[in-house]
Amino acid sequence: MIPTIIVHGGAKTITDDKIAANNVGCTAAVEAGWAVLISGGTAAEAVEAATRVLEADPTFNAGLGATLNSDGEVELDAAIMEGSLSWGAMAPPTPGANAAVQGIRHPISVARKIMDEKPRLLVARGGERFAVDCGAEMCKKEDLIAEEQWQQWKEDQEVIDRPNTIGCVALDASGVLAAGTSTGGTTKQQQGRVGDTAIVGCGLYADNKIGGCSTTGDGESIIPVVLAKTAIDFLTGDRHPDEAAQMAIDALASKVKGEAGCILIDRQGRVGWAYNSSHMACAYMTVGQDKVAAFTKK
Repeated sequence: MIPTIIVHGGAKTITDDKIAANNVGCTAAVEAGWAVLISGGTAAEAVEAATRVLEADPTFNAGLGATLNSDGEVELDAAIMEGSLSWGAMAPPTPGANAAVQGIRHPISVARKIMDEKPRLLVARGGERFAVDCGAEMCKKEDLIAEEQWQQWKEDQEVIDRPNTIGCVALDASGVLAAGTSTGGTTKQQQGRVGDTAIVGCGLYADNKIGGCSTTGDGESIIPVVLAKTAIDFLTGDRHPDEAAQMAIDALASKVKGEAGCILIDRQGRVGWAYNSSHMACAYMTVGQDKVAAFTKK
């Protein structure tokens, strides 16, 4: 199989002053995942490595830099799925249930540990307890609030350049696919809201026999059309991932309102993506390229 990796930094409007940061961030994420793949690592390891880079970059709505909810706090969702149909997800409020649990720096890593132990979705206190028990990187809740997001929340500013979800899909040399998603949700969302990110079939999907997908956008629009699984289904019949991705976005637009995007890799290592927002930060790498290809608009 041909090792391949693709990431997205969210379907959104990207202002001119944020284009460089989006390209740099997505490129760095791909480079981290690609280093795993070319050293013989698994697709899941590559997805985790790439997603951690995006979670640590305040340019993106995941981990540090995530949007703030109605209470001015960060709440993070993340999920990961392998093409064997193994998966793990978590949707914990970052503020802890007690003083000892304040925040989780890298939700994608906790989701992967959940997947490796037992497929399930953990939320709130259960997710936080699992994170502590598995030795996840914890922090004070304030450490995940970026200055830009705090000012926007405090001053009730209109948010333009804030993606809904970041994600990654990878194919390793053994032919195993994996997909991951991570998000801070939507600006001033109701405390406790869970969107599409942590829901298998909506925010992500991977099947070694077909392909892998990660989505981004308005969760309330993505969930009812089961966007990730819909995109994977469109890959059947040797359809190119680019065409399948566009068909999935068109299907969403024909049924519900809202912005969305998706990235795809098929079992041959071909990549594709589509979106109905103004922009979509995206980058990918595969065998034969001399450098990462990065975009903010097709």
